[in-house]
Amino acid sequence: MFGRFLAALISLTVPAWAENMGERSASRDLPFRLERVATLDLPWAIAPLHDGRLLVTTKPGEIWLFDGETGVSLRNVPEVQFSGQNGLLDVAAAPDFAQSGAVYFTYVSPQNALVLARARLGDGALEGIETLWRQTPGGRGQPGGIIAFGPDRMLYLSVGDRMQPDTAQESDNPRGKILRLTPGGEPAPGNPFSGSATRAATWTEGHRNPYGLAFAPDGRLWSHEMGPRGGDELNLITPGLNYGWPEVSNGDNYTGWPIPDHDTRPEFAAPSLWWTPVIAPAGLAFYVGDDFPDWRGHMLIGALRGQGLVLVAGDGSDQLARWDLRMRVRDVAVDRAGQVWLIEDSGSGGLYRLVPR
Repeated sequence: MFGRFLAALISLTVPAWAENMGERSASRDLPFRLERVATLDLPWAIAPLHDGRLLVTTKPGEIWLFDGETGVSLRNVPEVQFSGQNGLLDVAAAPDFAQSGAVYFTYVSPQNALVLARARLGDGALEGIETLWRQTPGGRGQPGGIIAFGPDRMLYLSVGDRMQPDTAQESDNPRGKILRLTPGGEPAPGNPFSGSATRAATWTEGHRNPYGLAFAPDGRLWSHEMGPRGGDELNLITPGLNYGWPEVSNGDNYTGWPIPDHDTRPEFAAPSLWWTPVIAPAGLAFYVGDDFPDWRGHMLIGALRGQGLVLVAGDGSDQLARWDLRMRVRDVAVDRAGQVWLIEDSGSGGLYRLVPR
């Protein structure tokens, strides 16, 4: 009974088929110029603050606070495991940051567990650091670790499969899941599952490595994730659904062994769009602002392998543009003034502001 209900729900929330965007070429005709503001060692994530400042994490383990073009490295950042895809990951301001000064961040601990933590932004330092959630068991690479606060003020957290694909289908294992937590790190009320703490915290399952998670202006949650050998995905996130990894994918295993496509298993939620060849999506933000009026309400996605920036329709129906920036874009963010920021995945990676031409 539940299986028939789930299949019907999927048919209402995702397209029957999705178009491959990967073969569309990127353009060097940029409607903006890149203004380099700073140079950092492997910057990983950007969090705009309400007052125009920015927080930027670096994978080796720093959090920088930028006020204009001036940046300081914050003290008291916890030790991280900096290796491969692991390190200091995402950062986000609490919805009540203007009153509380609270920031949330994720990292891979020296024990190889993905950790969600909260602290107050003090004078040049993190203060009162609390561990809110710790992944058990840990894993290897592909940590996910993206934070998004919803209109319900709950915290949504992506957890990658940690390079152990089958665990994305294990209901009591946090790998390959998107979690919905209270601001204090507990399973949020109203989640679709019950049982263990992990199951009670699960919002969706069957994900590979979600490095993008953002709410649209209409309140819907979107995510993208890296496929294996092909099959990067953009997904509309609907509570209780299973997105199929590793049972289905529009890519293949790295060995070349095929994986059944999404259209072979209708009980799993299919992507809205997919990319083969891959772009390796990283970072996701919806544009609201005046600098680029044609972008309003649409998604901006960074591309590591694709070395650029991708503009996708806000309803997930089409790739509107793709720009070749000749650098690996790790994250993209939009501040309250409507300015677009992005960071470069490099040992001398730039923090850039996009300036309209």
